[in-house]
Amino acid sequence: MKTYLAKTGEIKRETLLFDASECPVGRLAVRVANALRGKDRPTYTPHIDTGANVIVINAEKAVFTGKKETGKVYARYTGHRSGYVEETVKQIRESQPTRLIKLAVWGMMPHGRLGRAQFSKLKVYAGSEHPHAAQKPVKITLE
Repeated sequence: MKTYLAKTGEIKRETLLFDASECPVGRLAVRVANALRGKDRPTYTPHIDTGANVIVINAEKAVFTGKKETGKVYARYTGHRSGYVEETVKQIRESQPTRLIKLAVWGMMPHGRLGRAQFSKLKVYAGSEHPHAAQKPVKITLE
């Protein structure tokens, strides 16, 4: 028996819909990252983008467990002198709620050319509305 390796022309992309208000951010990010990479399919091939297009809604209602709402700190550097910025989850949620989901998912993706291509298939929206109804997304329930 030969090992199956997917070809780029054989891939059937589907669109999956996740609701960020149903479970903690870390568990959501794992499921989203696996769907983007295609690891949840039997046709997974490590060097080919076999993943689905993913839509995440209700990012502003994302759930963090424990004291992460005030205790977890995201750090970034603007590139200017004295440009080191630290923000808590609460501060990021007020300004850019979609960034919380994107940062969590990006941390679980490979940081190379293929990982960036797979990550570009992620669309995150703060509310429950999204403009991708024509793609007929399949809603994935999270436990």
